[in-house]
Amino acid sequence: MNSISANLNLMIKASEKASKILIRDFGEIENLQVSKKGPRDFVTNSDIKVEKIIIEELKKGRPNYCLISEESGLEKNKDLSNTWIIDPIDGTVNFLHGIPHFAISIALKTENEIVSGLIYDPIKDEMFFAEKNNGAFFNNQRIRTSRKNNVNECLFATGGKNNSSINLPCRKTGCAALDMAYVASGRYDGYFQDSLNLWDIAAGIILVKEAGGIMNNINLNETKNLKVIASSTDINAKLTEKLGNF
Repeated sequence: MNSISANLNLMIKASEKASKILIRDFGEIENLQVSKKGPRDFVTNSDIKVEKIIIEELKKGRPNYCLISEESGLEKNKDLSNTWIIDPIDGTVNFLHGIPHFAISIALKTENEIVSGLIYDPIKDEMFFAEKNNGAFFNNQRIRTSRKNNVNECLFATGGKNNSSINLPCRKTGCAALDMAYVASGRYDGYFQDSLNLWDIAAGIILVKEAGGIMNNINLNETKNLKVIASSTDINAKLTEKLGNF
């Protein structure tokens, strides 16, 4: 692995620090399932706490960068060319129900391109990260998309209310960030979904590309209602044909 940039190192440290709160709070969910108040407000507070830690850590190293985050929205700053894109808990419904499948997602957009991204699953201690022209990695090991070219042998990920007429072997796991990380690492052969937010997929974009996969064109100036088709190179044309105008 080539040496990582100062920006990516900053992202790693921020995610690791925030994950301690996330792991602790996730451990409390089971007790909250039977309380009168319930866990929903607790999860919202976890989102806010984790986001606060991530932003504080990123600002220590890059105080002039702009920010887009799920909870706080857009925060402009002096350096308009660089923007952190943050999702403190992607997969909050899983978190809410005590399902250990959620992630911290952080990406850096420079000008109009995602140049680095990190997706961290704190419960499994699985970290996926990538930088432009430097490859994609899983816990410091190089990753690449799958090499299957037969749709019937593939496994795809999706989410939301997609067209039930699409006849593909699919899983719905409730975490877009990890779905894209799994495409990058070859666990899934492709991922498709619409009505996504930018912070759900920003880190996944660079991961898939640097792992040798293909992404559809995404307008990074939009933050809502985005559509994603991500896959390995070998299966992309067949997947796109199957999906049509999903």
